[in-house]
Amino acid sequence: MRKERLDKFLFFSRAIKSRTLAQKVIETGAIRVNSERTIRSDLKVGAGDVLTMTLHERIVVWRILDCGARRGPAPQAQALYEDLSPPSLPKSELSPYEAAIAPRGDGAGRPTKKERRETDKLRGDDE
Repeated sequence: MRKERLDKFLFFSRAIKSRTLAQKVIETGAIRVNSERTIRSDLKVGAGDVLTMTLHERIVVWRILDCGARRGPAPQAQALYEDLSPPSLPKSELSPYEAAIAPRGDGAGRPTKKERRETDKLRGDDE
């Protein structure tokens, strides 16, 4: 049974873009191997191990099926693990970005380009 470093597996499986970034994520304690938090990027993982991690603001649970030999194309990377993740939570009506922006009422704040054009037409400043 072949085992490889945790940071290499995350890189080969395309969970994280680079090994350096994978090491930083592991050192923050954001990844659990078989329900135990780890901060060691050199931890050996292999087939049958379960990884629990937070990626892109959602919880991801993977069971390792095979250790890759290289970072290949996406279909090859997806064959390295089985996704056991719980279904994602329903999104609110507004995304977090949209919720952070307060709605602007009509006539409040800086005019939009369309409103400036309309004002210019009323003034007769058309060119």
